[in-house]
Amino acid sequence: MFGMAMNSAKLFVTGKLFQDYSKVIRQMLIAIAIGVVILYGVAQVAPIWAAAAVAGAVSGFLQPILFKDLKYA
Repeated sequence: MFGMAMNSAKLFVTGKLFQDYSKVIRQMLIAIAIGVVILYGVAQVAPIWAAAAVAGAVSGFLQPILFKDLKYA
């Protein structure tokens, strides 16, 4: 299992994991932006630790949805 994770990390760093890295970066930035907006919004009405938990949960929920159409090399 560790070997598989290391191999995937090596392929990602060398640029051989995905076919279209611009789409990967775009989808990642979308999730980060949504997480930051949710963090800022929830932090206005709740403690920062609760806002961080909510933003992390929402961003984590969005990752599979945003990355479902990515093609591997």
